[in-house]
Amino acid sequence: MSATVPLVESAPAKVNLTLRVLGRRADGYHEIESLVAFAGLGDGVSLSPGAGLALTVRGPSAGQAGGGEDNLVFKAARALATRLPGIHLGAFALDKQLPVAAGLGGGSADAAAALRLLARANGLALDDPRLFEAARETGADVPVCLDPMPRVMRGIGEILSEPLDLPPLPAVLVNPGVALATKLVFAGWTPAVAEYDPCDPAAIAKLTGREDLLQFLMRQPNDLEFSAIALAPAVAEVLHALRGLPGRRLTRMSGSGATCFALFASAAHAIEAANALRAKYPHWWVRATALGGAQAQHSLNFADR
Repeated sequence: MSATVPLVESAPAKVNLTLRVLGRRADGYHEIESLVAFAGLGDGVSLSPGAGLALTVRGPSAGQAGGGEDNLVFKAARALATRLPGIHLGAFALDKQLPVAAGLGGGSADAAAALRLLARANGLALDDPRLFEAARETGADVPVCLDPMPRVMRGIGEILSEPLDLPPLPAVLVNPGVALATKLVFAGWTPAVAEYDPCDPAAIAKLTGREDLLQFLMRQPNDLEFSAIALAPAVAEVLHALRGLPGRRLTRMSGSGATCFALFASAAHAIEAANALRAKYPHWWVRATALGGAQAQHSLNFADR
């Protein structure tokens, strides 16, 4: 392929439908259990294959993402290059649409997209173990973003179930413009007292439709909500605003926040809710979408994202 023709990949937002923190390990990391899905929106990453390695960042969140050596796109490319001497790299361009430090795995999704682009440019299969190794070295959420399909993730994020065939879930994502450091949110976590159903992939696979899935999700927590609210009270404001919307079925924070989501009875309800929130809270980042696999939104025909 000509080096003048860029390769393009989407980097869909990752949403933690559930998140249990099972304990803190001796190395300081926390063991988790989470059912994740992907939204029909996210960042865009392109690669113009060639010599060297470069990155340009544009988009509404470019300033917060940064284009320096700490960007996860750089880290992922270098992690793969150490495993594949002579790999063809090139110039990456990142269109940063997602808010940063928002609980949506945006940087991890960008890194995973970069790895998929390098695989395409170098004739690597997506199941090449060196891709997964590079993803794991880059960040805890990068492995699950390599193949953006619903899964249960465990460990610190590196233990993944097989993909799950979830029905598309109409949703609204809201971020109040507050960045939350994952490390600080986990540091404020305290063990939950209540018992919850285990997030068993085999049991989830047997759920027969959207209503069964919603009932399952309602019995699950995000164990980091209280810690996130203590650091950023705006999270509680977002959750309160989402809970008052017509057609809402479930409201929760994603990941370590501050983005929260609500699931709705229909795509029409989600779009109407997003429009109402934008009018009332013009400084919030608000998007209607569908959660499921990376292409879930197409089956729901979202007109406003």
